Amino acid sequence: MILTLTLNPSLDRTIEVGSLTRGAVIRAAAAHLDPGGKGVNVSRALLANQVRSRAIIPFGGAEGQQLVAMLAEGIDMITVPVGGTTRSNVTLAEPDGTVTKINEPGRGPAQVREKGAVARSALTKLLVSGYGGGVPGLR
Repeated sequence: MILTLTLNPSLDRTIEVGSLTRGAVIRAAAAHLDPGGKGVNVSRALLANQVRSRAIIPFGGAEGQQLVAMLAEGIDMITVPVGGTTRSNVTLAEPDGTVTKINEPGRGPAQVREKGAVARSALTKLLVSGYGGGVPGLR
């Protein structure tokens, strides 16, 4: 069993625009919402390749509930309720391929440690692991 741990999951909204002009009102051509975070992305890629995995997902607030609901249809999860709200990120995509990303700050180290025991317990059953990204709040 491959187990992924996403310390800083997100809801990623991509908005397609004709062009980006600072200070202007811009109408979106299209928009979509995806679950995000390094471990979430690994679990989604594994699922797309018919490889079983289990994702440990800390989540909080309405955004976190939406993230869990979006993943529930295909990802086997261990969900860990935490204080605060799951972050949201916005990507503005232009037709020429230029993207502008705006990422909300993630949880701080104290919030990540809040449910560390649950993650450690799940990790003891681990077959393969990978680590991507950084611990929120640490550089």
